[in-house]
Amino acid sequence: MTALDDVLAAHGAGVRPLYEVIDLLRTGPRELADLVRLSAAPRRSVEDVLAALEADLERSAAGVRISPDALPAYETYRLPRLPDPLDDAVAAHSDLLAELATQIAAVPPPLAALDHVQATPETVLRRALWLSARYDLRRARLLFLGDHDLTSLAVRAVCPEAELTVVDLDERVLSYLDATSGRTIALAHTDLRIGLPPAVAGRADLVFSDPPYTPEGMGLFAARAVQALREPTDGRILLAYGYSPRHPALGAQVQRSLATLGLTFEAILPDFNRYAGAQAVGSAADLYVCQPTAKAKKSGGRKGKAAIYTHGPQSVEASGTKPALLSALREIATDGGLALETRPVDWSASGPEGDAVAMDLTADSGPWLLRTLLGTNARRLALLVPNNHPDLADAAAQTALTDLVAAKYRLRFLRSTPDNRHAIVTADAVEHPSEILTRAHARLANVALDVPADLTDLRLVDVPRHRLVELLER
Repeated sequence: MTALDDVLAAHGAGVRPLYEVIDLLRTGPRELADLVRLSAAPRRSVEDVLAALEADLERSAAGVRISPDALPAYETYRLPRLPDPLDDAVAAHSDLLAELATQIAAVPPPLAALDHVQATPETVLRRALWLSARYDLRRARLLFLGDHDLTSLAVRAVCPEAELTVVDLDERVLSYLDATSGRTIALAHTDLRIGLPPAVAGRADLVFSDPPYTPEGMGLFAARAVQALREPTDGRILLAYGYSPRHPALGAQVQRSLATLGLTFEAILPDFNRYAGAQAVGSAADLYVCQPTAKAKKSGGRKGKAAIYTHGPQSVEASGTKPALLSALREIATDGGLALETRPVDWSASGPEGDAVAMDLTADSGPWLLRTLLGTNARRLALLVPNNHPDLADAAAQTALTDLVAAKYRLRFLRSTPDNRHAIVTADAVEHPSEILTRAHARLANVALDVPADLTDLRLVDVPRHRLVELLER
C-alpha cells in the first residue's frame, strides 16, 4: 500500500475526498467522471489514486473497481461519514427531484462562450431547501444573477409565495424559465458587464449566483449583487465558487476580490454544489454566504470588465480586434459621407444620437447585436460581429431580427466581410421610427399605454427577446 499511502499523505488534512474515491471503488464499477463528481476530488487527484491502485483494479465497459479478491486489504481505508440533514430532505422530495431532473434535461445547452457547467438536480433542490430553511422567502425578494441551473424553479416549487426575479444573458434560458414557470418568475435580460436593469437595482433582499470562477467574474457578479440589494448591510449574497485544493492560491485571489469589495464571509459551506463537469475543481463548489459591509454599499456599482470567463472569445485571455477589421468597419460606416463615431459596446444608458456609429461586437455570443440596435440611436450603425452569429445563421434568423427592429432600422447583412470569420451588419434609420424603439431606455409605462403589467417597470432594452416579439406586435 506504499504508493496509496504516499498519495494520501501528500494531500494532508484535506484527504477526505480521496477516501471517498476508495470507498466508491469498493462498490464500483465507476467511471472516472462519477468518481470525481461523487467524491468532490479534483480529476488529477482521482487519477493519482487510480495509478496507486492499478495492480488491484478491475476494469470493464461499466468502469473501474477494486477487484473483489483485493477488497480485504482496503478495509482500513475508511473515514466515518459526515451526517447531512439536507441529503435526507432531498430524498424526501423524490417527486420534485424527478421533476427538476426532467426540466434540467430540457433546458437549452449553455452557450459555449459563457463557460457554464450545469449543476446536478440534487444540487438545485439542495439550494432551494437550504434557502427556504435559512430565510423567510415569503417576505424576502430573491434575485438570481443568471439561472441556467434553474434554481429559481426549485425555489418556486419549495416556496410558492416567494417573490423571485431572474436576470440572464442567455435569451433561451429566459424563454425557457417563462414557459416552465407559467410566468410566475419576473425576468429581465442583462449582461452584467454592461449593468443591472434599473428595475432590478436596489430591490432585492437576497441575491443568489453561480458566477464565472475567475477573480474578475466573481468580483463583477458580487459587485452587481451588492448593487441589487435594497439595503446591502441587511441583505445576503450567496455565491457558488469552486477551486482545486491543488491550487489554493486561486481561491485566495477570489476571496481577496470579495473582501476588497467589502463582503464578510458569514459562512462557507464546502462542496455544497455538485456539477455534471468541471472536473478540475472536483465537479464541486462551495457555497459562500456573504454579508455586505458599509464599504460594499459604496463600491457596488462599478462597471465590469469585458473578459470574465476562463475560455472562449470573452475570456480573460482573448485578444482585441485587429486594426484591419476595424478599418473595414469604418469604411462601410462612413459610406455616403457620414461623420464617423466609434463607441464601445454599451446599451445601459441613452447616448446622444449619432451620425454614423461603428461598434466592435466580435465577442458577441448572441445577445449583444439586438440590444445594441435597440439601445443606440444613429442615422447609421455599422456593427462588426462573428460570421457565425446566431442572428445571421440563415435567412429565417436574419428575417426575425429584421422584423424586430423594422420600425427603427433597415438592416443589411454583409456575411464574410471583411474576412471569412467576421460579418458586418449595417442599420440605416427609417424616416419615421417608432417612439417605443427610439426611447428604449425609458420605463415602458412612460412610453406606451398598452404594456403587460409585468413589463411596465422594465426598459425596452431589458425585456427578454421572446417578450419583445409580443410587445412590439401589440
